[in-house]
Amino acid sequence: MNINKTGLILFFSLIASACTWVELKQEANTVRVVSAEEAVNCKKMGSTTVSVKADVATFARDEKKVRQELETLARNSAFTMGGNVVVPVSEINRGEQSFVIYACPGK
Repeated sequence: MNINKTGLILFFSLIASACTWVELKQEANTVRVVSAEEAVNCKKMGSTTVSVKADVATFARDEKKVRQELETLARNSAFTMGGNVVVPVSEINRGEQSFVIYACPGK
């Protein structure tokens, strides 16, 4: 049985695009992603720009998965900086997004 090489690449690319490769650190589990309006009474701790692979073998990954991974990386960064909230401040561009990190009382 001959298997088409292109077909195999497509198959494995589609499988890989469904996977999430970024893990949330246990300590960052309490960090939330909120809107700028929700962080108005919070103290700005800093900012972070995070990135993930937006495509695998020239095939675009699922936008929802990319967004989830970027938020996870931002949440991990926030915990490291002493924050408990992240606010996205840019759109996703080629697998990269910027966030502002805040420490919010009672959150």
